[in-house]
Amino acid sequence: MLHLRVIAPPDQSSAVADLLAADPGVTHLVVLAGAARQPAGDYITCDVVRERADQVLRRLQELGIEARGGISADDVEVTLSAAAERAAREAPGHGEDALVWDEIAAKTGEQTVLSGTFLALIMVATMIAGIGVLLDQPILIVGAMVVGPEFGPLAALSVALLRRNWRVVGRSVQALAVGFLAAMLVTVLSTWALTAAGLVSRATLLAPRPLTDFIWRPDALSWVVGLLAGVAGMLSLTSRKSGALVGVLISVTTVPAAANVAVAAAYGVWQEAAGSSLQLMINLLAIVLAGLATLVVQQLWWWRVRHRAAGYRAAGD
Repeated sequence: MLHLRVIAPPDQSSAVADLLAADPGVTHLVVLAGAARQPAGDYITCDVVRERADQVLRRLQELGIEARGGISADDVEVTLSAAAERAAREAPGHGEDALVWDEIAAKTGEQTVLSGTFLALIMVATMIAGIGVLLDQPILIVGAMVVGPEFGPLAALSVALLRRNWRVVGRSVQALAVGFLAAMLVTVLSTWALTAAGLVSRATLLAPRPLTDFIWRPDALSWVVGLLAGVAGMLSLTSRKSGALVGVLISVTTVPAAANVAVAAAYGVWQEAAGSSLQLMINLLAIVLAGLATLVVQQLWWWRVRHRAAGYRAAGD
């Protein structure tokens, strides 16, 4: 369930309360007249099952509540209530599968900010992967995949493309482009520094690396893995199965490919740099396309669930 908190202007409070009271997925409705001070208005709280949350939030926005008041929502981890159980039974579908677009947009939108933390993480991850590439160490490659923050902007890009939010599209592309370019530049410099210190050399890169040479040798399976990872990653975001996201991060070679581009460029091994660049682009495109397709399928599925439930209610009447 989601716990909604609404600050409604006094002249819209009754409309909001009536809207919430009439929805079968809403329960625990409380109206406190005049309790809100900034902005001023009535304070209305309720719990709504996730299956109905998207419709409820959309209808509240259609009333224009956010313009003069405010709407916020939090996850409810534990609910002990017969009323809540009735609301869950009456709402079609399953809460774990529900799409709450405002929640998804908020969750992914914050990942598009080109912050110092984002840049630091992607730089560190790429440098770790660069060392892993040179030493042919999968453990370092896996560690770099987990540290890399690039899936956030990729997921935000899929959501923004579906919703035609071009501002978020631009921010996502900017975060990815600047992040990867900065990370590769720093990795080139770190590779030169390690070479000067005598820790690695061009011969290290050219030596047989059977455990990690797949990074610069993309093939059809690169598309398959990228597409599957995009599906799993988007499902982990929309269904709140965050544990699955770690597996997604480990399964794609975005950061390792960027690291291999940087290391190969540092030593002038342009064949590897070109192959790694292609691997990077394949993974980025596959994740975005698969995420977008997953959202479309989920949207169509929930449209079907809602219309089937509406048909059953109409037949019952």
